[in-house]
Amino acid sequence: MNDHLKIWANGQLINWNDANVHISTHALHYGSSVFEGIRAYHTPDGPAVLGLQQHTRRLFQSAKIFRMKMPYTEEAINEAILETIAANNLPAAYIRPLAFRGAGPLGVYAKQNPIDVYIMTLEWGRYLGEEALEQGVDVQISSWRRMAPNTHPAMGKIGGNYVNSQLVVMEAKRQGYTEGIALDVNGHVSEGSGENIFVIYDGIVYTPALTNSILSGITRSFVMQLIGDHGYPIKEQPIPREFLYLADEVFFTGTAAEITPIRTIDGLTIGAGKRGPITEALQEDFFNIVEGRTADRHGWLTLVPQPVAVPA
Repeated sequence: MNDHLKIWANGQLINWNDANVHISTHALHYGSSVFEGIRAYHTPDGPAVLGLQQHTRRLFQSAKIFRMKMPYTEEAINEAILETIAANNLPAAYIRPLAFRGAGPLGVYAKQNPIDVYIMTLEWGRYLGEEALEQGVDVQISSWRRMAPNTHPAMGKIGGNYVNSQLVVMEAKRQGYTEGIALDVNGHVSEGSGENIFVIYDGIVYTPALTNSILSGITRSFVMQLIGDHGYPIKEQPIPREFLYLADEVFFTGTAAEITPIRTIDGLTIGAGKRGPITEALQEDFFNIVEGRTADRHGWLTLVPQPVAVPA
């Protein structure tokens, strides 16, 4: 399906089907990778990448936490992302930069393994379903807890951390839900398998803090800016499980999930059982900005340079 696309691999564009790794690749055995999920949106001025610098910065921060010395600069990765989108001629795209410990010795200690860097760009629709943005999704509180502090570094977007995320979402799907919400080691709300979470109660917006074993989401930070723009107070603090059941509105945020309302949790209806007014207002503002209908007032977007036509 993606055979026509190019992938950026260690400094050069290669064919999709040529982007292969050896079976001794360290990341296959030990989850030793860091990555990002980024979106480029279709705008009247061409494709525009949301949060390019922020995402690349977090990629390098994850690598630092994981003791991976990146072989490229942040600026080089930014340029490579734009180059790959342009090469694939995609009006909108999901972008996956991936850095990993490559082929070499099989031991856990990976000092002799190279750091490989790949960038994929592809078309990808709504992560939780097209209707989810309006109708909301049904979720459960997972039996799997988020990793405890000083076990896995939750602030790093590290491949191995997503074993936990897979367990959360597989359990949810198996029991008929769209997604799961994990609690932290102390029983407070943490996040979804691949999304941050916001809770609205009596006009105040709450969201778990970094101390609740969450990923510091880029979309989360953008939505917090919008919440401030709309004049709603926001509190980053521990959230007890039962507070979710009493909320007026709850929604997920993430690059893939964007802003997705939650209509039920553990079978209990949240608010009116559909997208609430604050969630809707934030969605409208968010999509108007990223799709180029209103001014990019916070400077979130980076336009993809288009090739200049050469006169015949």
